[in-house]
Amino acid sequence: MQTQDRKTKKSVTDAIAAAQKHIFSLQYPEGYWWAELESNVTITSEAVLLHKIWGTDKTRSLYKVENYLRSQQREHGGWELFYGDGGEISTSVEAYMAMRLLGVPATDPALVKARNFIIKRGGISKTRIFTKFHLALIGCYDWQGIPSIPPSIMLLPDNFPVTIYEMSSWARSSTVPLLIVFDKKPVYPVDFNLNELYSEGIDNVKYELPSNNDWSDIFLWFDKAFKIAENLNLVPFRAEGLAAAEKWVIERQEATGDWGGIIPAMLNSMLAFKALDYDVNDPMVHRGFLALDNFAIETEDNYVMQPCVSPVWDTAWCLRALVESGIRPDHPSLIKAGDWLIEKQILDYGDWQVKNKAGKPGAWAFEFDNRFYPDLDDSAVVVMALDGVKLPNEGLKQAAIARCVKWMATMQCKAGGWAAFDIDNDQDWLNSIPYGDLKAMIDPNTADVTARVLEMLGQCNLSMDENRVRRGLEYLNNEQESDGSWFGRWGVNYIYGTSGVVSALAVIAPETHKKQIAKGAKWLLGCQNRDGGWGETCFSYNDPSLKGIGDSTASQTAWAVIGLLDAAKATGKLDLDAIERGINYLVSTQREDGSWDEDYFTGTGFPCHFYLKYHMYQQYFPLIALARYQEAIK
Repeated sequence: MQTQDRKTKKSVTDAIAAAQKHIFSLQYPEGYWWAELESNVTITSEAVLLHKIWGTDKTRSLYKVENYLRSQQREHGGWELFYGDGGEISTSVEAYMAMRLLGVPATDPALVKARNFIIKRGGISKTRIFTKFHLALIGCYDWQGIPSIPPSIMLLPDNFPVTIYEMSSWARSSTVPLLIVFDKKPVYPVDFNLNELYSEGIDNVKYELPSNNDWSDIFLWFDKAFKIAENLNLVPFRAEGLAAAEKWVIERQEATGDWGGIIPAMLNSMLAFKALDYDVNDPMVHRGFLALDNFAIETEDNYVMQPCVSPVWDTAWCLRALVESGIRPDHPSLIKAGDWLIEKQILDYGDWQVKNKAGKPGAWAFEFDNRFYPDLDDSAVVVMALDGVKLPNEGLKQAAIARCVKWMATMQCKAGGWAAFDIDNDQDWLNSIPYGDLKAMIDPNTADVTARVLEMLGQCNLSMDENRVRRGLEYLNNEQESDGSWFGRWGVNYIYGTSGVVSALAVIAPETHKKQIAKGAKWLLGCQNRDGGWGETCFSYNDPSLKGIGDSTASQTAWAVIGLLDAAKATGKLDLDAIERGINYLVSTQREDGSWDEDYFTGTGFPCHFYLKYHMYQQYFPLIALARYQEAIK
């Protein structure tokens, strides 16, 4: 690269120093980093529902939730799935429900406004299954309109074509406790109804599953048969299935009370305990509530529930950003973080062992505690982070890395790529069952996770069987779109996916994949905004014509710059002007304290249905981009 003028170099140097200082200021005394993981208001609304059902609402500051919900309501009257989406009906109904549970009358101006929004979009009958399920728990919807799931599926052998292990880890950990709740069909009456939210009028509601008018309607006939069997008490192996489900839930509760590290699994497990008449003081219930409390963020005015917590993920990325930006590998703060990560390595067998008989434990998860569900993405980033720091016990570090890489090799899917949590979890027809209307029932291999694994191998000079690497590269070749981009499953969206794959190819196969790298870089260049930044709306998951289109954000700009810089290393071709404009966007939008801010959600939970805002994304990714730029212009 050509050397920049001194003024630009100095501003980048200053920006890096300020960002480093800010990130250091956020480190916890134990050594880790951990920032808020923001989602939509349904998570908090469902927590209100749970506490109301259990009668534990008075022991928490849930009255503050009203302030939070009011602050999140938009001018149109609804609540959003992600920032700027114009409002979403299921999200809005659950927020409305929570407001009513908190004692807000239906005549309150905020709820009148919300009701108008909801009615215009079809009312409760147009909401997702899980919204209707939560309403059924308090008698505001009829269980007849909720899918039936026979608990006997818990008894199917592992080698059966379909078991709970064909569901994604998040669907599985959320579904097993619901087998109990859906069977018991409990109703916990409240002193209000939500009849005003039925557009067709309460007397005209059809409590039935929606028809798709295609092959998947066969599931509607199955559901009718299950419901008849339930009514006649003729469900085969019902008692045995319920007992197996209860045992499964008990076995997967962490000592800290968590289930699966995600709020849906935690909430549903607590609902299962309630349906089974557990006492509120039962140790498992007590631990469950403590775990939920640990996911809450309480301020003077607000009480908010996070869908998950991300300390391992945030810590690993902070380490990578600090080392890449020039902090010495043996800095005391980095050593503390590295040692903390080593302690978090999971040496227990998890659900992954059901389909992977060859692997031995040694991976990392996303959260503080999640023994059963380590994942490939976290593990790869942790390995890269540890590789960059110098710890007092280097032998232990290298052994930890080696153990993880061996596990990752055994997690390769038949298609050649890697998925997030499981191997060959790809029976797409499961997304067509009525219960799976979030279309997130499986965990197939994806380009972004595959890229992360291959980037780890190349970045850290680690070895894996050549055939596995070749298959991984072939998978990425096949996943590249005709325009040069790659889909991003876990980040929004094509900018995330394309940047990740380009960076991986640049370190693992720069000579053999120059064409793919160059094509990906060209696509990134083509969607740069006039202000020099990059942005992409979450709506690109609904409409691919929107790929690479959106207001600029710090995180997405950083991803694009990182991808372009890595592409330049591999191909020798560089659009210096575009990269400088991206760098200038980052430098000019950095705040005085060294941080960046962005309103948009750039993390993905379930495409089209659930999105996330990682509050640390806007900090460590820009620092990595600035650091790689500074290194490139030396």
